[in-house]
Amino acid sequence: MPPATAGASAAQAREHLLDLLGPVVAGAGYDLEDVAVTAAGRRSLVRVTVDADGGIDLDAVAVISRLVSDALDADAGTPGSPRALANAYVLEVSSPGVDRPLTEPRHWRRATGRLVRVEIAGRQVTGRVGSVDDAGVTLDVDGTEQQVGFADLGRGKVQVEFNRADEDGG
Repeated sequence: MPPATAGASAAQAREHLLDLLGPVVAGAGYDLEDVAVTAAGRRSLVRVTVDADGGIDLDAVAVISRLVSDALDADAGTPGSPRALANAYVLEVSSPGVDRPLTEPRHWRRATGRLVRVEIAGRQVTGRVGSVDDAGVTLDVDGTEQQVGFADLGRGKVQVEFNRADEDGG
């Protein structure tokens, strides 16, 4: 069993951390996107990924790091479930990279204006995210707007654009 867990499976430890840290991160006004724990010698490496509309800056990362560290240090587990981290840990807090898959409505909302590749009805489509509402996404695909419901969207991926035609070359 990896040292990251104390009597719990890695999946149970991750779920415990998501439950523990979700309200902490949300209370600071951010979204907890993921938590990953890996063994790093006698320590555990805890990677916490957070995001928000408008993105995350370094000041926010510092605030969230402090809050998450305090929560991890205070974690005594729950009755019948031990602490998620049995040993010392190294904490890494970051925002998701451009390669993060778009799977949740908030991910799509944050990708508004970006070029994305997504599977729709069994075929790969590349288009620009025009708008996002409670029902789904409007994509501009080769000059034609397509409304796609969230249930019909596969995992999207933002495409990196180096020279976007409608941006100032500054």
